Amino acid sequence: MSQAREKFATQVNSEILSAVRKLADREGRHLQVLVEEALADLLEKRKKATPRAYVMGIYLASHEKYGPLYKKLAE
Repeated sequence: MSQAREKFATQVNSEILSAVRKLADREGRHLQVLVEEALADLLEKRKKATPRAYVMGIYLASHEKYGPLYKKLAE
């Protein structure tokens, strides 16, 4: 079963677009496939970069307790 596809338009730095087109040609793949792969990689990277709730809780508690010390150390 194929996934639904949607067209969209955007603007990209011409040097980047040229490099991606050359990459697609070298790999024998469609530009659309590389763009989709890049967007999926971006989403995965950002998902992993989001701190877990319990980690943020510990950080905030630490900052509440040691905030003045952190500020002094930053100076």
